[in-house]
Amino acid sequence: MTQTPAPATTDVPPTETSARRALRLGVAGPVGTGKSSLIALVCRHLADELSLAVITNDIYTDEDARFLRSAGVLPAERIRAVETGACPHTAIRDDITMNLLAVEDLERDFAPVDVVLVESGGDNLTATFSPGLVDAQVFVLDVAGGGDVARKGGPGIARADLLVINKTDLGPHVDVDTMVADATAARDGGPVLALSRTDPTSVEALCAWVRRMHQQHVAGTHTPVDPGPMAPHVHAHDEPHAPVALVEDDGTVPDKQIGRWKDDGGAIGAPTS
Repeated sequence: MTQTPAPATTDVPPTETSARRALRLGVAGPVGTGKSSLIALVCRHLADELSLAVITNDIYTDEDARFLRSAGVLPAERIRAVETGACPHTAIRDDITMNLLAVEDLERDFAPVDVVLVESGGDNLTATFSPGLVDAQVFVLDVAGGGDVARKGGPGIARADLLVINKTDLGPHVDVDTMVADATAARDGGPVLALSRTDPTSVEALCAWVRRMHQQHVAGTHTPVDPGPMAPHVHAHDEPHAPVALVEDDGTVPDKQIGRWKDDGGAIGAPTS
């Protein structure tokens, strides 16, 4: 099922007050949802129309940048890597300095650039870009992540400029229609695109959305929006979690319990950061 994102406005031709710098388009989402593949699709189909460049983010490697270079979707020098050395969301939201400098360098070195795609390092459902870094953002889920993932919410799912449900070619094994319906409900009418790189119709819908965003940016009719804090949520109890290390009678922490915690209800789970 392909649900074509509706444009916020009709196509807008450039004006004398057009923006002078590139549209900065963020691509975020959990690990393994296909962010790099989505960027490769955009580059492969739009490089003849628009001047493109890419920034990738990884914690310790330049793996995603090397994947895109090896795919030959853009000249290698137009694809640059940022190694964050810390939580991926830190470099796209909390301290954007490294990414902002990398984007500005690309815009200067290959001026005029139409669109710079900034790929976040794979993170969780809460990671979104600062509007100080990108003008618009795509949040990517994939059908293999579980049929309930869209219902779990979060700022990217609820309020990114576009939500993509990726890898729908795995549809015979997943209820894609229900997942798209859940995503649409979570976004209160915001655009949702069911995407497969093997489905030309969905690929063209993605490219058409990028074209519209660029046109609106050039015309000055698009305003970057911060997806903001976590979506409203509730817990089944009112008591806050109180992390308490599990210890032996002699006061030592067993190796197997280092980094694990016990809450007041007796459940064991991963520590919070």
